[in-house]
Amino acid sequence: MTTETAEFLSEQRHAILQAAAAALARAHVRHYESAGPEEVTRRLDALYDHVLSALATQNLGAMIGYAEEVAEDRFDARYDLQEVQGAFNALEEAIWARALAQIEPSRLGETLGLVTTILGSGKDALARRYVSLAAGAHAPSLDLRSLFAGTDGVTAGDPQP
Repeated sequence: MTTETAEFLSEQRHAILQAAAAALARAHVRHYESAGPEEVTRRLDALYDHVLSALATQNLGAMIGYAEEVAEDRFDARYDLQEVQGAFNALEEAIWARALAQIEPSRLGETLGLVTTILGSGKDALARRYVSLAAGAHAPSLDLRSLFAGTDGVTAGDPQP
């Protein structure tokens, strides 16, 4: 089944990448818009290569390493985590849509399971690395104290006025 999934993804590559790029364009994600369509396509293409590689090798190591690299690059470029995960999600959704339209139902579960596992491992590694970098930089978006503030706006543990 892995071989069949890899063949399907290879055959449908162009259509899937076009759909993923179009989804990102419709989302109007600031950093991806400024990168331009050619760069977005290049990045999606690289991610797609890692999906195919994981299928071929039946090993998630390269995907995880790539996702961690992407997290570092995008963190340094000041992308929001949501923006970067959006690219992974756009590719996954494009694959799902194409698979649902093209693959017979009896083969669909395993194909979608493989794709979801591969991209899910990438998204998990991406998020863990990004959050680790953000925590080290003391990013304000990770300051969770506001979740524990009372209705008067005072955070638990803060000195009272």
